[in-house]
Amino acid sequence: MNNRLLMLLAGISLMAAVSCVPQRQFEELEARFERAEAQNEDLSERLEIVSRENTRMEEEIGDLSRQIARLKEDTTQLGRQLRRMRENYDQYVQQTSQLMEGKTEETRQILARLQETQEDLQRREDELMTATREMQEKERALNILMAEVQEKERRVVELEEVLQRQDSIVENLRHTVSSALLGFQDNGLSVEIRGGKVYVSMEENLLFATGSTSVDREGERALTELAGVLARHPDINVMIEGHTDDVPFRPGGPIRDNWELSVLRATAIVRILLNNTGIDPRRLIAAGRGEHHPVDPADTPEARRKNRRTEIILTPQLDELFEIIGHQH
Repeated sequence: MNNRLLMLLAGISLMAAVSCVPQRQFEELEARFERAEAQNEDLSERLEIVSRENTRMEEEIGDLSRQIARLKEDTTQLGRQLRRMRENYDQYVQQTSQLMEGKTEETRQILARLQETQEDLQRREDELMTATREMQEKERALNILMAEVQEKERRVVELEEVLQRQDSIVENLRHTVSSALLGFQDNGLSVEIRGGKVYVSMEENLLFATGSTSVDREGERALTELAGVLARHPDINVMIEGHTDDVPFRPGGPIRDNWELSVLRATAIVRILLNNTGIDPRRLIAAGRGEHHPVDPADTPEARRKNRRTEIILTPQLDELFEIIGHQH
């Protein structure tokens, strides 16, 4: 999903030159989509960093677990040795009491052994205490590390759930739009998902006469059906992109070039959509791309027919995803 939102505002800088929305509104929309793209890149980097950190932490947890197991084994062995040494010490004390009378040399040897045993016993007790403290510190470090891993995994799961919901919203929207426009799909209309957005592509013959910016009756009927769907989904943003072929206009006509034709066609479609009063104009962007984004670059009549089209791009709002990203900063 790292590239899910990268196509979110493809062509925003190009649209700025030709968009017919008010300049301040367009700049606000452009700034918001640029933030979305930057935040999406930041999310992708964060997910990759979290994945690497999780792998490293899992390896570290394994090392700490093995160290703790060894420390526990060492502590158990030291405890057994300590108990045996205490038993030996008690025996030495008893032997010393019995041999104090008339057995000076043997008593001296026993006392020396007793001293050595006491020193060894003290050393073992110190080692046991050190091992116990080290084990406790390792356990605390392990608990902290596991808590960090769990928190990072929770964030990853939360982000993935939001992205899955976005996928579900996009798929449901595609199905709804396809159902509403089913009767037009044999007349040059297609509905598909690309880059996490729904693309409604309409060929020129469904909407306009050649070189015209007036939507014909059949195209207006299709747009009215689409407007009804958009009115029922107020959380969907809409971008209308006009596209032309590469045949230049004759000089001196009312339309100067393909840029102007693509923009005028996009704004004509916006006006039809806005006949449905349930659509907030702030959701719409009209843009023209001229002949510069062909679907078929071949120099044939069939390729030019495909390139003369209008694409209505439907994008779910990503406020919830942006909010999660913001909380992770």
